[in-house]
Amino acid sequence: MNIPITQSKEWQELQQDLNEECFLETGKDFHYLAIVKSTPVGNYLYLPYGPVVNGKKGIVPSYDSLNNLAKKTNAIFVRIEPQMVEYTDNLPVKPVKSTDLNPKETWLLDLEGTDDALKAKLPSRLLRYYRNASKNGITITKSHAKEDIKHLIRLQNALAKEKGINTFSEEYLKTEAGQDFSTIYLVKYQNPDTNRKEIVASGLVFDDKTTRYNLQGAQNDTGRKLHATGILTIQLILDAKEKGLKVFDFWGIAPEGAPANHPWAGFTNFKKTFAGHEVKYAGTHDIIMNKAKYRFYQLLRKINRLLRHA
Repeated sequence: MNIPITQSKEWQELQQDLNEECFLETGKDFHYLAIVKSTPVGNYLYLPYGPVVNGKKGIVPSYDSLNNLAKKTNAIFVRIEPQMVEYTDNLPVKPVKSTDLNPKETWLLDLEGTDDALKAKLPSRLLRYYRNASKNGITITKSHAKEDIKHLIRLQNALAKEKGINTFSEEYLKTEAGQDFSTIYLVKYQNPDTNRKEIVASGLVFDDKTTRYNLQGAQNDTGRKLHATGILTIQLILDAKEKGLKVFDFWGIAPEGAPANHPWAGFTNFKKTFAGHEVKYAGTHDIIMNKAKYRFYQLLRKINRLLRHA
């Protein structure tokens, strides 16, 4: 079974650092990490990119285990995100489709093979910017000091204000940055006008035994002019290759056929300039345990969305 980082023991430790109650279960043909989430109506269980199963034979045993855990924790429902597309069609009960939390589609780049073979998969324009970076006053450093996440937070907050989008809380990002699987990257620019170095872009990646996940990133206006995100992405990929990892996960693209004004359209176009391939997952679904409370939970969600829009 290929266990994603969000279903790992390390992710359990991250959740515990965030004071979240969670359960890690492994059976013969299944594995899952279930996080207990609280609502005004009651608790539910959330499995980010889980459960993981060993083919279709693991679906019913994983459901039985989750059903028992839901009863034990008095969960109203179980929110699943299996990466196996056929999972939801083969459950003993029909789950309810929910809004996708983690991306349903993503873009993966294979890192195996020679260095030259990998570089052939990278956009030539970005490679040119990367090779000329030092001549243009750009340097990239990496850090495992969680204090350095402040630079990414600053850039993300500015971007969120500009675009009117939500970001993760400062506490959450600091906790992520404090994990052993995290690395913070900082793109610095020696500004010839001020003769000072400024951080124009930053990124946060997670590594497991096989994969580098490119989860968080932001740049400012100067960074955009310098193509800082493109240069940084090249560095992230080359470092992952040097580390011996097999896959670079760009972490989410817009669904196939999405309109040009889709919020992820620009990100998706950028990611697809790399010669990778698309992967589709099952998406986010709810297995209902208490129908009455679930209906009330959905009503409260609808009211909250209306109030936010208002």
